[in-house]
Amino acid sequence: MQDSWLEQRSSNSSQRLEVTVGGDEGSPRLDRVLAVLRPELSRSRLKTLILAGSVTAKGTPIRDPAYHVARGDTITIDVPEAVPAEPLGEDIALDIVHEDDDIIVIDKPKGLVVHPAAGHESGTLVNALIAHCGASLSGIGGVRRPGIVHRLDKDTTGLMVVAKNDRAHQSLTAQFADHGRTGAMQRGYMAFIWGVPNRQRGTVAAPIDRHPFAREKMAVRQGGREAVTHWELQAAYQGRDGKPVASLLACQLETGRTHQIRVHLAHIGHPLMGDAVYGPHFKTKAGHLGPGSQAALAALGRQALHAYLLALEHPRTGELLHWEAPLPEDLILLQGALEAAL
Repeated sequence: MQDSWLEQRSSNSSQRLEVTVGGDEGSPRLDRVLAVLRPELSRSRLKTLILAGSVTAKGTPIRDPAYHVARGDTITIDVPEAVPAEPLGEDIALDIVHEDDDIIVIDKPKGLVVHPAAGHESGTLVNALIAHCGASLSGIGGVRRPGIVHRLDKDTTGLMVVAKNDRAHQSLTAQFADHGRTGAMQRGYMAFIWGVPNRQRGTVAAPIDRHPFAREKMAVRQGGREAVTHWELQAAYQGRDGKPVASLLACQLETGRTHQIRVHLAHIGHPLMGDAVYGPHFKTKAGHLGPGSQAALAALGRQALHAYLLALEHPRTGELLHWEAPLPEDLILLQGALEAAL
């Protein structure tokens, strides 16, 4: 798999990207191949560019997202000049962990959607960033996702980094694609799960794709995109009957698929506590908790997942940066109740 940036620009912002199909992208479809080779461009953004005739293969514009490419094909993507972000800036408080001219790192609270989408046209992290950063955000992700290089689910808390210019966006995208295989990138999560694994640490390597029937969900599926999650047991908790009922894992991602940790932990029989999407059949488990733990779980009202660790190379200086975010209050209360076996 090869790709390169071509410095053929019609303006200061328009870009021509060129990629070569490696044949190992998981699907021959044009839109899916480009999503793998140019992950800084969202799937919807790529589809728009394809339909607009901005994607060329073998010298001919291809307007069909399902067009099948072959190994060795060279594909050119003309990304038009970035335009001002359509979402409006909103005065939404941000917990800023780090900020400089290139990046901003925040500790995202629960309930905050990352970017505008159907049903969430305002009140998002993007709206807050536009108000805070002004016009400095990178435009590579499109007008709906300025500066966004990765996401956390609405109800997952923790550390996120945002690019404030295109140079930073390109560097961060490359680091997230590598996920620490050759570089310094680390993404760590604390996950409260049902049950206790039978060993201290392990790895889930199972491909993830869209669920075949429930389109809002992801699932482990043969032929899906590679997904690897490493986990290590941090603590085990007993129920009111003295038997193991839940535990705390530290997870690290080697890939970054949608809902990856939630899907992988459910796949091995240990879904996240509070996860109504991937762990609904575990609601009866709550009956084994003490009253205090049951109350803390009910008050949580979300999946018990927190992005506590983020490490990366600064996109301009190359300096290794490392941040850790403590558990938010609702997870601290859950942890305390579980430790007391109340």
